[in-house]
Amino acid sequence: MKHTIQKSSGFSLIEIMIAVAILSMVIGAIYSTWSAILRASKTIRVVANATQRERVAVQLIEDALMGAQLYEANGQWYAFLAENGPNAILSFVSKLPESFPRSGRFGDLRLRRVIFALEQGLNGKPQLTLRQIPLLMEIDRDEEEHPLILLPNVREFYFTFWDSQRGTWIDEWKATNRLPEIVLVSIVVSGEETTPGVAPPTRQLIRIVNLPCRGVPAAVQTRQPGPLRPPAPTLPTPGESPGTQPGIQIPPPAIPVPKSP
Repeated sequence: MKHTIQKSSGFSLIEIMIAVAILSMVIGAIYSTWSAILRASKTIRVVANATQRERVAVQLIEDALMGAQLYEANGQWYAFLAENGPNAILSFVSKLPESFPRSGRFGDLRLRRVIFALEQGLNGKPQLTLRQIPLLMEIDRDEEEHPLILLPNVREFYFTFWDSQRGTWIDEWKATNRLPEIVLVSIVVSGEETTPGVAPPTRQLIRIVNLPCRGVPAAVQTRQPGPLRPPAPTLPTPGESPGTQPGIQIPPPAIPVPKSP
């Protein structure tokens, strides 16, 4: 009587271990790829948000400078103040557009003093802030204590001015009763720390603004003796010749006489 031995159709222990090892490698590769995608997406979002915020901040400074106003006869209200350094500040009066941030709380008072200042934030790092004060009014407590934070992690807020009299750039504007013709604004910002142990990159934002307003001189603003414009001509009286009626007499144009050769 013969006994037949049937072979099992299952996997051996070695085959199972090899299959588990291959599956673990595949899962590990998928997980590492997915983690890299998540880290890259987070970095892209952080960089995109920071870039957008920087663009908006620089655009706000440019919009404010483009609407700068100054009346020399009222210099105490319209003074143009600028100071570089660790506590840099740029302050002036501007006619702001309706789309300017926080315009809703000021209503129709579009002529406001803007104050761009470099201050220490709650995290101990410098940040660029913006405060607004309507002209001829004092700053309210809420605006003083809670300014609009334009940019965090600002390393430097620096500006220079074009002096047309000297024909060169200067970093100190002493003529508070006069507007500069051109302002160069430079902001150095530290990026967000996305990778532990790696120093964040720094970016420098530069904007050159040509101010359209040169200020209103005091002689034009204040009333001077004498008429500001010629009197309007009066209509001729019936029965009189137009040449005898008072008013402005416009002489006939001179006819050029050719010179004899």
